[in-house]
Amino acid sequence: MDIKIYHYDVVIVGAGLAGLAAARETTAAGKKTAVITKLHPLRSHSGAAQGGINAALGKDDSIELHEFDTVKGSDYLADQDCVELLCSKAPETIRWIEKMGAVFSRDDKGNIAIRPFGGQSKPRACYAKDRTGLTLLQTIYEQAFREGVKVYDEWYTADIIYEDNKVSGVAAFDIRSGEMAIFNAKAVMFATGGYGRAYKINSNAHANTGDALSIVARHGLPLEDMEFVQFHPSGLGGSGILISEAARGEGGKLLNSKGERFMEKYAPNALELASRDVVSRAIMQEIKEGRGVGPDKDAVYIDLTHLPKETILTKLPELRDLAIAFLGQDMLHEPIMIAATAHYSMGGIPVDINCHVKSTPTQIVEGFYAAGECSCVSVHGANRLGANSVLEALLFGRHAGENIVKDLDNLVCREVSEDDATRMITEYNWIKTNNGEESVAVIRAELQESMTTNAGVFRTADSLKKQQKVLEKLSKRYQNIRIADKSKIFNTELQEAIELGHMLDYSKFIVEGALARNESRGAHFREDYPKRDDKKFLKHTYAYMDKDGNIRQEYADVVLGKFEVQERTY
Repeated sequence: MDIKIYHYDVVIVGAGLAGLAAARETTAAGKKTAVITKLHPLRSHSGAAQGGINAALGKDDSIELHEFDTVKGSDYLADQDCVELLCSKAPETIRWIEKMGAVFSRDDKGNIAIRPFGGQSKPRACYAKDRTGLTLLQTIYEQAFREGVKVYDEWYTADIIYEDNKVSGVAAFDIRSGEMAIFNAKAVMFATGGYGRAYKINSNAHANTGDALSIVARHGLPLEDMEFVQFHPSGLGGSGILISEAARGEGGKLLNSKGERFMEKYAPNALELASRDVVSRAIMQEIKEGRGVGPDKDAVYIDLTHLPKETILTKLPELRDLAIAFLGQDMLHEPIMIAATAHYSMGGIPVDINCHVKSTPTQIVEGFYAAGECSCVSVHGANRLGANSVLEALLFGRHAGENIVKDLDNLVCREVSEDDATRMITEYNWIKTNNGEESVAVIRAELQESMTTNAGVFRTADSLKKQQKVLEKLSKRYQNIRIADKSKIFNTELQEAIELGHMLDYSKFIVEGALARNESRGAHFREDYPKRDDKKFLKHTYAYMDKDGNIRQEYADVVLGKFEVQERTY
């Protein structure tokens, strides 16, 4: 098979906010940059972010308050040096993207409009109606394009070229034609999004299959804090499509089947604006105890009918449209059904404060970077605050780009050959020719169903051990798959089969990390260990997979700082 070899200074995989922000910086600095993406950049999942992007711009707010809320929200697992960078550079990041053309909503005085979000001492989510992510994505794509970045869209990155603790490019294939290529580069960056699609009810785009995590892990590199998966309190009942935290920020009330505003029990001070993990557990607890609503009693209501009609039509228009389209419920006139939905990945590829990928807690991989949701710089720790993800993607994407530019002169590009694509070709051909009896769709459905049941909002040693066995069986069955489409052109069945292999890999990391962590912290809630255990587990999990798929774990210290570890209440 002929393998074409392209040569670039920088190759970035993923074209959401983090990938494009980095690409804009490297291209503007005159570095020859390629962005490889499964989808057209404007279809990246960053565009689905609705509610806002945090920055301490309000008159009573401060950078220090933003830092404190982030550290407290993380259940003290966030690295405080990285949090300080995130929060101190947030106002400048808003000005940067605004100067490039992002149009934010405005208040009566003409300032950027801000709204309250969960777990925050002061309102600080800057927003563009309920389409913030899309506004920012369009702006950064436009500017990267203007600088002349080369985008390979509808290309699937299947492997990294990794040798002697150095990355020298990626192996990828064109989804449209099946053409295979190696992209040789001094610097490679992953910005491929999260891994929420391991769960049945989730708010993630279909493309968010966490490929980068598995690709990294298959080379023996670690993944960090994979057990921490955020369940957003408000996914539309039945589908999990996101109803932004903006709905609660604007005054939405959560009600159970008895009409009780149940958050008074769980977070008497913050109510609906407690941190996401607290609100999600409260919702699932109400459902568990039989106070759910809807035909299957598996949802609760969010009531916005007391808000002025104008507020909903100007600030939450898209949310109203989604509820009408998917549930036939109009929030102007009736409460709408919601339930917790798998939403965000706090864990991922470990990176240092300058976005260099780590090979151990103390060493980095030469020429390899990551930013956005696929990475774990650990500004979110065990639970992310709403509107910090858009900030992280944009800020650390830009920061990664700046650091790549600084590092490039000292990076040596190893010349690659067709042999470096062997792993990709072997996997591609195996899936195409494998003549088993198992269906990719059936295995994927069983994976998502079982992860939701056994490793979801509530976990126990028993449920997690059960999931270990399920994953073992599903991995064996995966070896016996068969796809009907044997063509090269737009073979999405083959692509989904590769993605399923990745999903099975990183699901093991989630389960192993959750089983070893005998405590409850942030989004990780063990019913058999309901308390936080700082003595044993104020630590980051680093997990490594061997060639047989077995996982070994070690722990690394959290970077503490000015905010002392204390009990977390709302």
